[in-house]
Parts: sequence; C-alpha cells; structure tokens
Amino acid sequence: MATGRTHRPATRSRGIPEATVARLPLYLRALTALSERSVPTVSSEELAAAAGVNSAKLRKDFSYLGSYGTRGVGYDVEYLVYQISRELGLTQDWPVVIVGIGNLGAALANYGGFASRGFRVAALIDADPAMAGKPVAGIPVQHTDELEKIIEDNGVSIGVIATPAGAAQQVCERLVAAGVTSILNFAPTVLSVPDGVDVRKVDLSIELQILAFHEQRKAGEEAAAADGQVPPAVARKASADKGPDGDVPAVMPA
Repeated sequence: MATGRTHRPATRSRGIPEATVARLPLYLRALTALSERSVPTVSSEELAAAAGVNSAKLRKDFSYLGSYGTRGVGYDVEYLVYQISRELGLTQDWPVVIVGIGNLGAALANYGGFASRGFRVAALIDADPAMAGKPVAGIPVQHTDELEKIIEDNGVSIGVIATPAGAAQQVCERLVAAGVTSILNFAPTVLSVPDGVDVRKVDLSIELQILAFHEQRKAGEEAAAADGQVPPAVARKASADKGPDGDVPAVMPA
C-alpha cells in the first residue's frame, strides 16, 4: 500500500479551489451515510441538503471533479464515494503522529474514525518521561526525543499537535525539519511554518465565541421584536451574512 510520503493528492495541480476542497469531506460524510443505507443514487438537492450547502454550489464543486450526474437520475453514490476519496487522498495509507498526549491527545488517539478514513496513527509522542511506554488506545506512548526517528521510520507526512501553546511552535519546527508537510494544530496558538507546509487549526474556544456572538444577536433580535420594531424572522433574515461560501465548519472529527 502506498504511504503518505510517496503520493500526494492532486487537488492543487488540478486547480480545485480551496473552498471546494473544504466541502469535499462534507459531501463524503453524507455520501458514506447513504452508502451504508444502500442508497444507489442521490439528487443534487438531496445531497446538498444532507451536506448543508445549496445545490448550485454542490454542482459547481462536482464539476471540478468531472462529475455532472445524470439528468432525472442524479449521482451514483458509490462512484462519488470513490471519486471524492481518491481526490482527498483517502485511497492510500496516511501514517499520522500525535504529539502531546494529555486529555485532548488521548481523546484523539481513541477516536475510531481515523482508521476508517485512511489515517493510521503510527505513534503517540509526549515530552513527559513518566508517559513513556504507557499504552493509550493500545499504542505505547514514546518520548519526544524519538520524534525524528519515528517520523523517518514510519514515513510520516501528517502531524497532529495537541500540546500546550508554549510548546507548540518548537514541536512544529521539529516536525517540519523531520519531513512533516501537513499539520493539524489543536494548540491555542498560531504556528509559523515555511512555504510548502500546510496547517489546519482547530480552536474550540473560537468556535464557542462565534456561537456566543450569534446567541447574543438572536437575543437582540427577539428583544427588538418584543418592542414591536420588527418580526424576529425578518430580523434574522436581514442580518444573516454568511459570505459567498456559506458557513465554514469547525475542523473536528465527524
């Protein structure tokens, strides 16, 4: 089986927009659910609703993949699962290391969705000597002194950082120096990386703050409606502004 170090997804070379790439996992999740129910075909409207986007945007996204569906029939579910999986690079083995095995890192290690989506947790790494050798999710934790050797031995190109903020940049630099070119960052800090290294950041506090903003806005709309100024539904419609690509979901395991 090919490893992550030897093959890379072709999305950039084929000119697929980043916004489309960000929606492909949403489509894949919806399609996988349909496949598990043995649904053979799906219309663009049904799939768009399941993925949380509008159908015109979905059809545009699929046009970048060369999929246009069949009029009156829709899209073949199994073929789209394969096509999107291939485009995302999920038809090959992606060894991943998780650095920082605290509560969050341990939870990520125990997440069963990695293996089913083509990601193999090759190693768990922590700076605490007391953690060395302790099994988490059936994998013995290794010390950060072994980081470079672990990456080389396993051909790792994707690293997950779940360390405290103060340690994240140093860990990031070591990962990059060892050959990691994609990083999923759960540490509450912005990482500085060289060109050619991709970083995706997950910050739960930011997501909660965004939700708090919307809750505050809704409370204000309801207060205005109670004063007889404008109906709540009208106020929400007028104030909604989701940008050209709609809501951007938090990057969290499904």
